[in-house]
Amino acid sequence: MIPDFQTIMLPILQILNDDSEHSLRDVIQQISDRYNLTEDERTELLPSGNQPIIDNRVGWARTYLKKAGLLENPQRGLIKISPQGKSVLASNPSRIDIKFLKELPGFNEWVASYANKGEEIVDSVEEITTNQTPEELLDYSHLKLRQELAIELLEKIKDNTPAFFEQLVVDLLIKMGYGGSRKEAGQVIGRSGDGGVDGIIKEDKLGLETIYIQAKKYDGSVPISHIRDFAGSLLFKKARKGIFITTSYCPDSAYDFVASIEPRIIIINGKELAELMIEHNVGVSIKKTYEVKRLDLEYFEGE
Repeated sequence: MIPDFQTIMLPILQILNDDSEHSLRDVIQQISDRYNLTEDERTELLPSGNQPIIDNRVGWARTYLKKAGLLENPQRGLIKISPQGKSVLASNPSRIDIKFLKELPGFNEWVASYANKGEEIVDSVEEITTNQTPEELLDYSHLKLRQELAIELLEKIKDNTPAFFEQLVVDLLIKMGYGGSRKEAGQVIGRSGDGGVDGIIKEDKLGLETIYIQAKKYDGSVPISHIRDFAGSLLFKKARKGIFITTSYCPDSAYDFVASIEPRIIIINGKELAELMIEHNVGVSIKKTYEVKRLDLEYFEGE
C-alpha cells in the first residue's frame, strides 16, 4: 500500500539523517523500498496520468519539511537534513505531519508570508487532514466531477430517442477523427431493413474504407445475441470493421466472441461512451479551466 504524504515525512528525515546529500529520486527509491512497494505501486499514476503517486507524495512531503526548516538544499538538485531537522529527530517523535509542523516557527513564517499577501493558504493548511496531497485532491476532485458528468450524460441519452442516439454516435466518431464532416463522413441508416446496422462512417477523410455502426440504447447487460446479429450483418455486407456502442454494458462472453471472429468489432460500453463524449466535447461544454504548473527542475538544475 502506498503511504500517504504525511506518513512519510518522518521516514524521509530518517533517511536523510546520514549526513549525506540525496537526490529526490534517491529518496523516492528508498521510501519505496522501505514500504516494500510493488512495481505496480511504484508506477501507479495520479488520475491525471502525469506523475506516479509515490513521486508526488514524496515531493510534497519534501516541500513541507523544507518550508518548516527541517531540510535544506546544499546544491542544485540535492537535499539534506538541516541542523533543526537533526534536533527534531533527536526528540524521537512518533510521527511528523502537518499538525506537528505547525508547531515550528519556520513553517508558520512560511504560512504567514502568504497570509500577508492576502492569499488563503492559512485556511488551506489548517484544513489538511486528508492523506492526499494538494495535487491529488485536485486530481481526484476532477475525476469525481467527470464520473458524475458521465452519469448525467448517459441519463440524458436514455431519455432521448433511438434516432437521436444513432446520430450522436456518428457525431462522436467524426469528432474522434473519422471522416471529414457530418455531411461527408457519417450517414445514419436507422430504418427497417437496414440489416442490423444503424449507421456508417468513413474510416478516414479519403473514405478508403467504411465502418458500420450499431447503436443500442439498453438497460442491464446486452444479450450476446445482439453482438452475434451485428457480426452476421457485417458478414452479409462483406464489411471488415464494425463498432457496437451501447448505453449499458456487455458480458465478458461478448468480448470473447468478437475477439475470435472476423470481421473486427469494437465494443464501446456506456461508461466508455460517456468518457469519449467528455474527452471530445460532444454534448458537453467547458465551464472552467485550471492550469496546474510544476517547477521546471531542468531550468534550475541544468548546466
